Amino acid sequence: MAVIRIDLSQQTLTLRAAGAPRVYPVSTGANGPGERHGSGCTPRGRHRVRLKIGAGCPAGAVFRGRRWTGEVYSHELRACQPQRDWILTRILWLTGTEPGRNRGGDVDSLRRFIYIHGCPPTEPMGVPRSHGCIRMRDADLIALFDAVPLGSVVDIH
Repeated sequence: MAVIRIDLSQQTLTLRAAGAPRVYPVSTGANGPGERHGSGCTPRGRHRVRLKIGAGCPAGAVFRGRRWTGEVYSHELRACQPQRDWILTRILWLTGTEPGRNRGGDVDSLRRFIYIHGCPPTEPMGVPRSHGCIRMRDADLIALFDAVPLGSVVDIH
């Protein structure tokens, strides 16, 4: 089973699966770590990959409500919608496994729609800028998506 480890202080995601570990730069919550609904923070603790969305979609596929809109990200599309929170390419939807910490009540990661997802190429990696999700570059996300099965462990610390 694959294990994903996200280091909030280093803004990295490490995948431990078959072969040598792979390390990718990420961007997590601009508001830092935290579990409360509406906080815009990235939740800590143990999670699992609950759903994988976007298999077979092109790199840059634009998602809204976890459905591909049929759009593919471009600078022109961004210019038309500059305030949009772009969720691109693939989605790994996370569910918390620790009741009271990241599962249930006001701290439920699944109900907070916490994802690992793609973002525009203009967004910096290594800098916390998301609304609580874990953002990745398209090519890195596709590699991760293809390497991890449903139920894979995701530790965020």
